[in-house]
Amino acid sequence: MDERGPPRVKNKAAAPLQISAEQILHEAYESRESALQVPKQRIADLEELHEFQGRKRKEYEDALRWNRQNINQWIRYARFELEQKEYARARSIFERTLEIAPTDVPLWLRYIESEIKERNINHARNLFDRAVTLLPRIDKLWYKYVSMEEALTNVTGTRQVFERWMEWEPEPQAWLSYINMEKRYGEIERARSIFERFTIVHPQSENWIKWARFEDEYGTPENVREVYATAVDSLRAAGDEFVDETLLGSWAKYETRQKNFQKAREIYRLGLDTLSRANSMRLYNAYSAFEKQYGEREGIEDVVFKKRKVKYEEQVHESPRDYDIWFAYLNMAEESSKDTEEIRDLYERSIANVPPTAEKRHWRRYIFLWIKYAIFEELVTKDFDQTREVYKACLNLIPHKKFTFAKIWYMYACFEIRRNNLAVARKQLGMALGMCPKPKLFKNYIELEMKLREFDRCRKIYEKFLQTFPKYSQAWLDYAELEQMLGDEDRARAILELAMSIPGINLDQENNEEEEQEEVEE
Repeated sequence: MDERGPPRVKNKAAAPLQISAEQILHEAYESRESALQVPKQRIADLEELHEFQGRKRKEYEDALRWNRQNINQWIRYARFELEQKEYARARSIFERTLEIAPTDVPLWLRYIESEIKERNINHARNLFDRAVTLLPRIDKLWYKYVSMEEALTNVTGTRQVFERWMEWEPEPQAWLSYINMEKRYGEIERARSIFERFTIVHPQSENWIKWARFEDEYGTPENVREVYATAVDSLRAAGDEFVDETLLGSWAKYETRQKNFQKAREIYRLGLDTLSRANSMRLYNAYSAFEKQYGEREGIEDVVFKKRKVKYEEQVHESPRDYDIWFAYLNMAEESSKDTEEIRDLYERSIANVPPTAEKRHWRRYIFLWIKYAIFEELVTKDFDQTREVYKACLNLIPHKKFTFAKIWYMYACFEIRRNNLAVARKQLGMALGMCPKPKLFKNYIELEMKLREFDRCRKIYEKFLQTFPKYSQAWLDYAELEQMLGDEDRARAILELAMSIPGINLDQENNEEEEQEEVEE
């Protein structure tokens, strides 16, 4: 019985001729059958031509009957008729297509280009009129229209098309195209009038600069300055935020080229005073370079002052109660600015930031702003009435029932003495002792009377002092020292004996804790 199975390979050695995959693909490519090609149809007579045209038209019409919205099919149909020189039929197909898609811009352009190609200029012009009337916001149609008219050297017609276009207030490039057209034909006055209308519709800074450059090329320096001045005035009338550093920088550079350095400097300063720091960095840099090249030391310092001023303005806007920033700002202003009113306004702004709480630790730095203000008015402006008002306003502001500042009372009194108003000075110090008695106030008052050699008044103040603060050891010692200096040793001895009789007092302690605390606070 035979056992059938798969054939067995007797020789497993490699074949002498190896066939690669590349060779197999190459043989398959060479042995491929040629693709079927549509045979070329040769039209022998007019009858065959009509038969061919009728068959193709039927194919196109059948295709459009199935899908009427296929615009590409319509265009292929119209192109076929154009190839057959059947212009009336092609025109009819385009019109039928426009009924389906009246806003299809490529369709309009193909229709118009077919008319231009066949030199049907009036047909093309009529189509352009229909297109721009239906789609006045499509700039491409207007560009094609004016290009055709100018190519035909119809300058008047081109200008009329541009005028129709400008009534729709198109984008800036359309206005510039109109201006360039007038420039090509030497109509400078027309171009200038177009610029005037252009900047009314599009008042951006770059458009004013283009007008100024036009006047620089075709006009006079007076024309250029008039354009820049009108631009700045119109933009500032709309609001300072509309003024652009590019416009001012362009104007200043023009004046620099004209060697009118003072005018350029005024323009730079106008920009620095009007614009914020964030919107004027390039203008700052240009002004700095200008002053370094053409300015003097004062001009350079003015640039530095304005830069630092903008920086401080930003800082005080972010942290209005950071009094250290105000001090730095005021110091810089007093060193650099000669405008007294400007510095005074800065002081008023700084003292308007009253501490939010009635705690003395929050007021200590703030009070020095008032002191600095008063010193400025007395020594710099020499306005003594204003100095007096500053002191009074400061004293009225301090909540004396909770705390006070002896330094303010004493400085005000010294000011009145310098103005020969001794009675007013004594009245103020007496009012201070009545409203908020403090050891420091008593000591200041006594020191003042000592300088005036009013020893009887010193005794009265010491008596009031010791009645208010009987355990203040230094006051007893100072009082006794005064009497000893005046030669009344018995009185001095009696004062010390009276002090020793007060329980808890230690005359060996030179300064007690209360006095040390006063010094720290002041």
